[in-house]
Amino acid sequence: MLQYTANCGSCKCKKQNFHKIPKGAYHKDEIEREGVFFLTSKAPSVFLSPSTQEYNPYINGGNEEYYMNQIADAMEPLLDLAGIRYGRNDPERDAAYAVAQSNTGGYGLHLPIHSNAAPPQYAGLFQGPIVLYYPTSRKGQRAAEIFRDNLKQIYPNPALPKTVPTAELYELNHTTAPAAYVEVAYHDNPQDAQWIRENILAIADNLTQSVADFFGVPYAEEDGVTQGRVRTEGRQLRVRDAPHLNADILARLPNGEPVTILRRLPGWYLAAHRNGRGYVSGQFVELK
Repeated sequence: MLQYTANCGSCKCKKQNFHKIPKGAYHKDEIEREGVFFLTSKAPSVFLSPSTQEYNPYINGGNEEYYMNQIADAMEPLLDLAGIRYGRNDPERDAAYAVAQSNTGGYGLHLPIHSNAAPPQYAGLFQGPIVLYYPTSRKGQRAAEIFRDNLKQIYPNPALPKTVPTAELYELNHTTAPAAYVEVAYHDNPQDAQWIRENILAIADNLTQSVADFFGVPYAEEDGVTQGRVRTEGRQLRVRDAPHLNADILARLPNGEPVTILRRLPGWYLAAHRNGRGYVSGQFVELK
């Protein structure tokens, strides 16, 4: 197995700062040109690597790449709020390039985000999240167990999320950082595929909580489910897909509308309402 460091100092390749990878060779300079920043502090940092497998269809429409990138999109503003720095793979490049980005950037955790499919003879029969880790990586195992335990809090059957060691995946056996490879659920199972589609924000929130737990940094208040009511003096309250004012508007709630607070963030709530869920400004919600 080839070894990598942030500056290729211990790499056994012939040229300084040259990363030799089975599916191609990438210069550190090339990676820098394409937007990877090099971490210069010990601040918590994660490399997001959502699936690039658009050829894996969901049984009820869409594909793996689309939904996993939606989850990663939703994680970015949450990681910002938690003070966790992040990088992200290029959906047009392969896993080898993602690993080179992650290793060169010096991230503290590598996080592939995928959905799963059963072997053809069992298509549609398996369910539940699986978090994979490299067998000899203690930090990878600890990360995987954190993700598993947190996914139990939101997956409909908390007995199903599990961890599995494997040395067969490129994004586990070639990363410098500890890695937790999350298979969110089975996209060939109707119930799992629907659960993913309907819970993008909740899954993103849950994975962000796990990243924060791994680094031991505070993320958000979670005092259990709380009921609230919209208080806007007659105006409508905008429900957004991320906790900031430039985020897309998902819905508008009338004054007096009841909501269920699922998560408290600085200045924002992740709230469920009768037509879905999203982020609302905390100043316009009265808690009961």
